[in-house]
Amino acid sequence: MIRTGTQGWSYKDWLGNFYPEDCRPADYLSIYARRFNTVEVDATFYAIPRKSTVEKWYDNTPRDFKFAAKFPRLITHESDLTNVEDVLSGFLSTMTALKEKLGPLLIQFPYSFKPDMAENLYKFLKLLPAEFNFAIEVRNKKWLGDSFYDKLRENNIGLAILDHPWMPKTSVKTSNFVYLRFLGDRKSIPDNFSHERRDRKQELIEWREFINTLIEQKEDVYAYFNNHYSGHSPTTAERFIKMMAES
Repeated sequence: MIRTGTQGWSYKDWLGNFYPEDCRPADYLSIYARRFNTVEVDATFYAIPRKSTVEKWYDNTPRDFKFAAKFPRLITHESDLTNVEDVLSGFLSTMTALKEKLGPLLIQFPYSFKPDMAENLYKFLKLLPAEFNFAIEVRNKKWLGDSFYDKLRENNIGLAILDHPWMPKTSVKTSNFVYLRFLGDRKSIPDNFSHERRDRKQELIEWREFINTLIEQKEDVYAYFNNHYSGHSPTTAERFIKMMAES
């Protein structure tokens, strides 16, 4: 199974080019879910939502829809990964409202998160319950190496594979699923996401070949596009879905 979607759905820039011009924000998700089978929730990075909000997400999407969600920044960006048990528990408890629609949870670290934090990270990984799927994103390439990969494998935690200017592409797999993030370069795409601004056809062809190898190995794949990747993530994601179907 390959699931493809975007990173977030609440963009007013998509009105008239993805959502109907007169679409209400309350209807964004249900309309989005008619065209994609998954989404990566960006809002959970800024704050843990109310459980009632997450229950509405569940109610507004089809049975086979999947949500990925970012860890709160209180854990990934504003702590040293110690004394975070209460925040972690609250976040995971809230996400269980998605029931069978809950996909991987993304632990996204900033560039400043460096290997000198390895001991704290590996202790933190032991806190993560086995009944959830987790993926880790690092943006400092000094992490990338066998010892790091082995620790992720020990805990069945996926390494988020990035299309990002300063991170090398890697085919390393550390879990029973694959998590791909098409991030692009924020400096090259302005904050106006009404249409595609960059042709990514060649990059997508290369990624298609990579993903086809994974599918042959019966890996579940989650792929999410950021607006900064080409300027309009729904268009790029739908193009990618079509390309995968034709391969």
